[in-house]
Amino acid sequence: MITRFIIAAAVALFFTPALTGFAQQPSEHPKEKAEKKKGEHPEHPEHPKKDGEEKKVTKAEISAGIKKHISAESGKASDKKFHTNYEGKDLALDLIKVHDDRLSSLGEGKYFACVDMKAPDGTTYDIDFFMSGKPGDMKVTETSVHKVNGKPLYNWKEEGGVWKKVSG
Repeated sequence: MITRFIIAAAVALFFTPALTGFAQQPSEHPKEKAEKKKGEHPEHPEHPKKDGEEKKVTKAEISAGIKKHISAESGKASDKKFHTNYEGKDLALDLIKVHDDRLSSLGEGKYFACVDMKAPDGTTYDIDFFMSGKPGDMKVTETSVHKVNGKPLYNWKEEGGVWKKVSG
């Protein structure tokens, strides 16, 4: 019995460094910041928030913000398509899907959204959007083509609390 326990502990210790290194690998998309440890009292509605304190933004609000942006930009274009630049070319795209499972609040009023869009030639583009602001008034601060027909052009890695692009 003791032998089995020693073998199990040795196996667990053997794999622990590998799992720690695995957790540091680049991610396909930026993820939400980890929740900060709460104080000794839980938040209660009867406790008003101080001026400047941020209300937690929901994924539904982020999704609505990116859809509003894409719709507004498409409405401005004469062809009613969303336009973005990729490799020096103007892409005219139609929204296929907002990846609601990849929406993230990055903290400090910054948000991430990932969407699939299609060009008239049938090419599918995965577009990453960074936004800032408050629900109902989010502004896109950065847009980049992340994948072309499912092939990633880059990945994301968090360094010192900041998400950075890394080669795919």
